Amino acid sequence: MVNRMTLPPALAYLSGLAFVAPDLPAPALFGTALALHVCDAILCRLFAHNNGYPKNLWTLFGFMAGLWAVAVLILLPRRGPPPAPPRPLR
Repeated sequence: MVNRMTLPPALAYLSGLAFVAPDLPAPALFGTALALHVCDAILCRLFAHNNGYPKNLWTLFGFMAGLWAVAVLILLPRRGPPPAPPRPLR
């Protein structure tokens, strides 16, 4: 007998929701995972910008890998000087 993983448990583990809410029904799981991955993509974009990594690439990684991409980006060393502060609004 071969146990195959279906989409809901795979998405639950990828998003990290399996550790927090293991019995979440599939519709709630998909909506929550989508919201979490959008937030993780935004976090990855901010961390990538501040640490000198390509923003668009890390935004995509954050959307696809979620919390795992954020963790990797936090552990990576800073590349180059920090970005210049934004100009004041006129």
